[in-house]
Formats: sequence, C-alpha cells, structure tokens
Amino acid sequence: MDGAGEVIENGNAEPRSALIFLGTGCSGYVPRPMCLIRPSDPPCQLCFQSLSVPPERNRNYRCNTSLLIDYCGREDEHRYILIDAGKTFREQVLRWFTFHKIPRVDSIVLTHEHADAVLGLDDVRSVQPFSPTNDIDSTPIYLTQYSMDSITAKFPYLVQKKLKAGQEVRRVAQLDWTIIENDCEKPFVASGLELIPLPVMHGEDYISLGFLFGEKCRVAYISDVSRFLPTTEHYISKSEGKQLDLLILDSLKKEGSHNVHFCLPQTLEAVKKLCPKQALLIGMTHEFDHHKDNEYLMEWSRREGIHVQLAHDGLRIPVDL
Repeated sequence: MDGAGEVIENGNAEPRSALIFLGTGCSGYVPRPMCLIRPSDPPCQLCFQSLSVPPERNRNYRCNTSLLIDYCGREDEHRYILIDAGKTFREQVLRWFTFHKIPRVDSIVLTHEHADAVLGLDDVRSVQPFSPTNDIDSTPIYLTQYSMDSITAKFPYLVQKKLKAGQEVRRVAQLDWTIIENDCEKPFVASGLELIPLPVMHGEDYISLGFLFGEKCRVAYISDVSRFLPTTEHYISKSEGKQLDLLILDSLKKEGSHNVHFCLPQTLEAVKKLCPKQALLIGMTHEFDHHKDNEYLMEWSRREGIHVQLAHDGLRIPVDL
C-alpha cells in the first residue's frame, strides 16, 4: 500500500472503525477521457495504463473524491457515513461497496453542491431497499442551506415530499434533508458520529466544508480548498494544541497553483503548518503517478518528520474513532 494503509489508532486493541476511500480523483477523474479519444504524441501513459490493470490493483484509476466512514460506536453496531456522492458514485458502489462488503449507507454528508460532490445522489436509490411506492425509511443527509437551494433546483424530485395532484409515483432515492452551518462551533451528529464543520475557501467566492471527527483519533477531511480560514486552522493546528492524527487534504496538480484548489506545493506547506501526525492526499489529476510520487513523498516525509502519502481508490484504513 506504499505506506498509505497503516492503522491509525491510539491503543493496543484492533480498531473497530475504518475509513474507506471510494474516490481520490478530481472532478474530471482519471483516466482523463481526452487522453484516450485524442491521444497526445507521445500518449499519456498514465491514463492508458489506468485502463489495463484491475481496480483492486490499480492506484492510478481515480473516481470523484469521496470517503465512506465505517463507524462502530459504543453499541458495536457498524454504521456507514458517506461524504459526497459525485458523478462516479454508481461506479464506486460497484467497485468498492462489493469489494469491502458495505451493505448500505446510513447517512450522507455533503461538502458542497458541485457536480463532483452531488450528481450521484439520484443513484443513492441503488443502495436503498427496493419499494415501487417509495415506502422505505429515508436516508438522513446533511448539507448547508446554499447546497440545499442548489440541489432543489437540480433534483426537485428528490426534495419534494408530497406529490402534486395527478402526479404519478416514481421510484426515487428517499432522503431526509437536514441543514448544517458553515460554523466550527456548530457540530452535528450523523449516525452516532459527531462531525464538526470546517469551512474553507474553494476559490475566493465560494465556501466549501471539510469535517473534523473522532474522539480517540482526530481526523480532518478537507477535499476542496484553496485557502484556510483562521477559525478552521485553529481547530486543526498542532500549534493550537489540537494536533490531528490524520489530515486528508486536497492536492489537484503536482506543480504551480490553481484558483480553487490546493496544488502539491500549497498542500505540503499546509501540512507543515498544521503538523498532523499523518496526511493522505486526495483530489489528484492524471499528473500524479501513485508509485513514483509516493516515493518522492516518502523522502519529503523523512525530511520533514510528517508521514505524507497519496491515497488511492479502495484504500481502507482501520481507525479507532
């Protein structure tokens, strides 16, 4: 696993919970279709290679960024909390729910309302019990009011609770919508797990959410960020006495900068500043070669004293939350 599959725990007992990376790619995913239908000269070797290896052995095939928290609380009952359901959600279910034997989704948490975070919501019905009349329990879903307004326009049939006169019943995903705040001081509970919203800038005109969770091991998940807000930085910085056990952080490109995402130089600067015990990077384009770039990151980790690696689709990390 190139050093990225280590157990994150604070004790001797085997962790009961786990983090499963359903996707670690950017909005355009990997392989990039244009690299395949109009190959460059020479062709993009990473995109062609990513089609030739089975998914369970392929570190360079990346669906839209998404995390599944397999949370086992005090009652020893596993609950499955999904963060984001983007354009590739159906493929992620086929690839990784089956591989890791995930039986359902108990709740959904959204970081923002962009296509790579929400356009798979229609396919949530594929992981819900079948009922032609929609007579099933709704899956709780947590999102900001801004995201709610956007999704109401995109998917009105997922939001409306009552049929209009003469309207036929159609089977659709059943979701129970709950509004959360862009505020670190206003945590919420999803399927028994407390999550603290971590507002970050995703471009200077837009706020996206990351999430902090875990009592025994503190994990921060921040998938779409171009700048940290001071309040968020305060909640996850070692210098504030709040060191993270694991930081999962956006890293779009290998070099340069981007107006709405961290690229690797900014990502590594943020890791140095926040100083978590370990960091895993997500949201990568086809510029990243998992094996080669993890070798570079291992050298960086030894030099800086913070373990950093690229995550990959299908990665499962046992963690004691």
